[in-house]
Amino acid sequence: MKMNVGALLAKRAIMNPDLEALVDTASGMRFTYKELDNRCNQIANALLGLGVKKGDRVALLALNSTEFVESFYAVAKIGAVCVPLNCRLVADELAYILKDSGSTVLIHGEEFADVTADLHGRGADGTHVKEWITIGTPGPFAHAYATLSAAASTQAPDLEGEDDDNLYIMYTSGTTGLPKGVVHTHATTMWSIITVSATSDLAFKDRYYIILPLFHVGALSPLMSSLYGGVTAIIARAFDPNETWDVIERENITAMLAVPAMLNFMYQVPKRKEANYSSLNWIMSGAAPVPKSLIESYEEIGIKIHQVYGLTESCGPGCLISPDDAIRKAGSTGKAFMHNDVKVVDADGNEAAPNTVGEVLLKGPHIMKEYWNRPDATAETLKDGWLHTGDLAMMDDEGFVYIQDRIKDMIISGGENIYPAEIENVILQHPGVKDVAVIGQPSNKWGESPVAVVVKADEDLSEADVLKFTDGKLARFKLPRAAVFIDVIPRNPSGKALKRILRDQFPGPAAE
Repeated sequence: MKMNVGALLAKRAIMNPDLEALVDTASGMRFTYKELDNRCNQIANALLGLGVKKGDRVALLALNSTEFVESFYAVAKIGAVCVPLNCRLVADELAYILKDSGSTVLIHGEEFADVTADLHGRGADGTHVKEWITIGTPGPFAHAYATLSAAASTQAPDLEGEDDDNLYIMYTSGTTGLPKGVVHTHATTMWSIITVSATSDLAFKDRYYIILPLFHVGALSPLMSSLYGGVTAIIARAFDPNETWDVIERENITAMLAVPAMLNFMYQVPKRKEANYSSLNWIMSGAAPVPKSLIESYEEIGIKIHQVYGLTESCGPGCLISPDDAIRKAGSTGKAFMHNDVKVVDADGNEAAPNTVGEVLLKGPHIMKEYWNRPDATAETLKDGWLHTGDLAMMDDEGFVYIQDRIKDMIISGGENIYPAEIENVILQHPGVKDVAVIGQPSNKWGESPVAVVVKADEDLSEADVLKFTDGKLARFKLPRAAVFIDVIPRNPSGKALKRILRDQFPGPAAE
């Protein structure tokens, strides 16, 4: 049997044809594994009819939907390469990715009619796209997705692409500089699926709720792991904290994944106190450190938070806290997944002593193949088989990893290293704070000083309230010098605060 990710869905459709595979909450559509596999075959055959060949890049600009899932698996089956596009990008950003990836087909939702018309109007100088396929009502230059699908056969296409052949190119969020295309193969993706299945608590016939965007590895990898394991995947078009509790109750959700900001919003809305969420066993959370106070709040209402750590470059898996340790080691992201290794190293590349902050390195068969057309960046990131993540963490004497921050977000004040997440965890304990991100501002005296950018939960919250709350809970050099207020913390699709934007918005200098 070829190691082809599309073949996994076909195999599950044979094993459990009548088991519910996918629920699209926005459209109300539901499909068994057999029905979903047939629909994927139709799109695969439609793409073949348009001349798509093994290795061709097929870009996908769509919100979470049945069509997104079908398209991804269809592309996998015929050996083409999927390029999931961040739906929040503007035309210039999308044009760069399309050109850089060499995508020749673009499957897009009708919600993006204006931006796709812009891209189409740029001609060959703008993109290499020759075939445009619209999910919904197409423009004059596009095929209708539904028409192509309905006219195509449900017969399984000949499988193309296997093992080290490229499966997808997922562009990093581009929080610094131009985005880089992370290349994953059928083999690295299969190992990611196997690793998640061997380490997480996801089980056959679970009902897994996916509210993160599928163009991000934090949703795409769980989707693939779910369909591999005979789990029902319930997908949301967008995140709404009140609607999330409704879906948990209505669909008997047993597990889900949400970033800390989502958990925070979910906990605060009134619907939480009204909904029946007794089916929900655990929520996996990653993309940023989960405040210990938030873990304890969910524990009090009977929901376990399993902190996870991973990257696009690792196809998802990095570290995961087991349910046995989730409370005892609250705040830790756990140990390495089953089929990967993790270590923390100092600036010289030597393993750091226990409880000492250093850079996280990962190693395993699910690590990316390369950055697309970026050999220099690949060489900087992959060294001696280890992925250099750029994330800061410490490992305790039992091997539990505690993520601190991105290296580039670390604040150096008076020669001392300050990790914003530590300050954020304290400030989030204030009942008047809804959300927070800590940045460094230039300081003539200290070089940099921390400043808290706060979203209010209580309109009466003042800067003095925030600063007073931190006093005595942190070392003096870590205390924020100021607090500023904002309506919403800008975040990328994975939930990470876009601190570059905040630094531009609040340039300082810092109060002395």
